[in-house]
Amino acid sequence: MTVLEQFPQDWQRALVLVAHPDDPEYGMGAAVAQWTAAGKEVSYVLASRGEAGIAGMSPGESGPLRSLEQQNACARVGVTDLVFLDHPDGRIEEGLALRRDFAREIRRARPEVVLTLNHRDEWGPGQWNSADHRAVGRAVLDAVGDADNEWIFPELLDEGLSRHKVRWVAISSPQPTHTQAVTAMSIDKAVASLAEHREYLRALSDVPVEEQARKQIEMVTAGGAVAFEVYG
Repeated sequence: MTVLEQFPQDWQRALVLVAHPDDPEYGMGAAVAQWTAAGKEVSYVLASRGEAGIAGMSPGESGPLRSLEQQNACARVGVTDLVFLDHPDGRIEEGLALRRDFAREIRRARPEVVLTLNHRDEWGPGQWNSADHRAVGRAVLDAVGDADNEWIFPELLDEGLSRHKVRWVAISSPQPTHTQAVTAMSIDKAVASLAEHREYLRALSDVPVEEQARKQIEMVTAGGAVAFEVYG
C-alpha cells in the first residue's frame, strides 16, 4: 500500500484553473474550504461557462445560469475571486491561445500553488476523460512554465504582468501522491458548494441534489482527506 505524503502547507495563495462550472466542487472543494478557513487565498479561473452542459437548455440560457451557480458555489467555500475566460464549452482547444490565457491569469493571481483536473486520457479503466478536461489539464501544466518565461508570451509583459514562478501544481488525479486533511466542517461546506449547481445536478439525475452532493463529497474525502497528484 502506497503511503501518500502530506500536502504542502507553507504557502498563502492558490489558483484553481479548470474547464467548467462544478469542476472545482466535484473533487477539491473540501480542501479549498479547509485552506480559506485557515486564512489562505484561493482564486478560481474557469475556461468556459459550461453553457453546453445541460441537456434541453440552450447555451444562451445555460451559460448565465451556470455562471451564477458557480458564484454561489464559490461563496460557500470562501472564494471571492472568480474569472471566466469564455472558451466554448465542449470545444476547448489545447494550444497557444489557451496557454496564453492561463499564463496571464497565473501572472495576475501570482499563486504559489496551481490546481487543476486530471490531464490524462482516462480516470481509470473504462473511464474516458472528457476532451475539455484533457485540454485544460495539459495546457495548465504548460502554462505554469510559460508564466515564468518572459520570451514565450512577451505581450504579457506589455500588459504589466511580470514573470511568476509557481512552486507546486496539484491535480485532482487518479494517481495521487499527497493528501490534504479536511475537517467535518470543510466537508459540509464542500457539500453545500456542490449543491449550489442545482439545475446542473437536476439534469444529471432524479436523485435529490443534496443527496448527490453528499455522496460525491464523501467519496472524495474518504478517510478525512482530499488526494492530489503534486508536481513540484
